[in-house]
Amino acid sequence: MSDEDVRWKQRFESFDMAYRRLKEAVDMPELNELERNGLVQRYDFTLEMGLKTLKDYLQHKKFEFKPSPKDTLRLAQQSEYINYAQELIDGLELRNELSHDYSGEKFLKSEQKFREVIFPALTKLHHFLEYEINKKR
Repeated sequence: MSDEDVRWKQRFESFDMAYRRLKEAVDMPELNELERNGLVQRYDFTLEMGLKTLKDYLQHKKFEFKPSPKDTLRLAQQSEYINYAQELIDGLELRNELSHDYSGEKFLKSEQKFREVIFPALTKLHHFLEYEINKKR
């Protein structure tokens, strides 16, 4: 097993743990301010780990590309590994907005899109990578 092969699988373990913690927060019915802040932090970390895992996966598949998050998502979609790149690109933009949202207002305005579009796209990415991990076992 090469280092690249191991790298994306090891990175998936971190993504998996982050995703499960994010899902736990998403599944809470009502969030107070502190819990919303925690959800935003978990979201930031989960998105980052998901994109890094996908980048490593594509490099394992011998793709050569500029490893920016948007380029990674576009290549994954062009290569037909995923079909929800735009939803995750929207997620990147939301993450960037939320990193400068000290009042919590931006999250409240975007919470529905996060729950109905972005989180489901992260779930699809998690399922795809989990499937890829498990299909060789």
